[in-house]
Amino acid sequence: MTDALHTSPSGLSDSHANAQPRHDWSLAEIEALFALPFNDLLFRAQQVHRAHFDPNAVQVSTLLSIKTGACPEDCKYCPQSGHYTTGLDKEKLLEIEKVVAQAKAAQEAGASRFCMGAAWRSPREKDLAVVLEMVSRVKALGLETCMTLGMVDGDQARRLAEAGLDYYNHNLDTSPEFYGEIITTRTYSDRLETLSNVRDAGMKVCSGGILGMGEAPRDRAALLQQLARLEPHPESVPINMLVKVPGTPLEQVEDLDPIEFIRAIAVARILMPASHVRLSAGREQMDESTQALAFLAGANSIFYGDRLLTTGNPQVERDRALFAKLGLHPERRETCQDDTRQQASLEGALARQMTQAQAASAALAYDATQV
Repeated sequence: MTDALHTSPSGLSDSHANAQPRHDWSLAEIEALFALPFNDLLFRAQQVHRAHFDPNAVQVSTLLSIKTGACPEDCKYCPQSGHYTTGLDKEKLLEIEKVVAQAKAAQEAGASRFCMGAAWRSPREKDLAVVLEMVSRVKALGLETCMTLGMVDGDQARRLAEAGLDYYNHNLDTSPEFYGEIITTRTYSDRLETLSNVRDAGMKVCSGGILGMGEAPRDRAALLQQLARLEPHPESVPINMLVKVPGTPLEQVEDLDPIEFIRAIAVARILMPASHVRLSAGREQMDESTQALAFLAGANSIFYGDRLLTTGNPQVERDRALFAKLGLHPERRETCQDDTRQQASLEGALARQMTQAQAASAALAYDATQV
């Protein structure tokens, strides 16, 4: 008698948990994974996850908006777009010392990676020089560095890599077929070209998408197929739940069923077994049970802090309590100067450190709408 847990319509068996990553997943195979009974899907995702990661370790990042608002792109989900009236104030590029101060505070609060985001179509030369110094200074602290600056060409990517940038974030957002319904000012091929430039420069890729924008289930499968086709897979795959911001064209879109969101997390884990799958924007709206299911499904990276780029994020103290309740701990990284301090911070020091950070930079905003 065949055990239903060992075979499935997707053709994935237990032996595949340790298999080499694939880049040739067909859309039919991915849709078959999405169609599995929920328990079977999570079981398979857990098998894959445990074959590649400590199942109770979560990579912790902090994201700082270094330049907010007035973006020329028309992404329908984004409150930073200059095309929409969302009440978001335009802010200039932050001073280097303020960024470094925030990075230090994030490190003291337990972050192993510091991500910096700017609302640009692509960086201008005069701004890039400042950004390069930010990367160098933050890297010197012993943190992993990540940036999202819009499109970058080969020379810009090379200079960022030489400055010490570890990761570059550039999301595909959705499927190629649905993309035109969300963005018209930048093509899908533009996004793929930027990712190619980043990879050619020797940096790691952070690329994912946003769910709940009115896309069909097939679009979610097609998005993950595009990500899984990248060789190698993105080292970090943020899966965002749409944050519906008043003033954006998607503010009235129907909510995505949380179970469908968890299915996408699980399928991403199966398709990209060695990637960090980040539970990203939209976590503020998720209850503890949904977040717990996401971790069970293979999510092993989060942003923490009060804000991401321009929308809310769970309070650090809430994250600390949830980690304790679930028996999770921050992932230890060789790039951290003091892993013991990182571990201890989520056991007692997070609230104190973040209070200090907020007092030092009341004007700064955290968010992960785009990352």
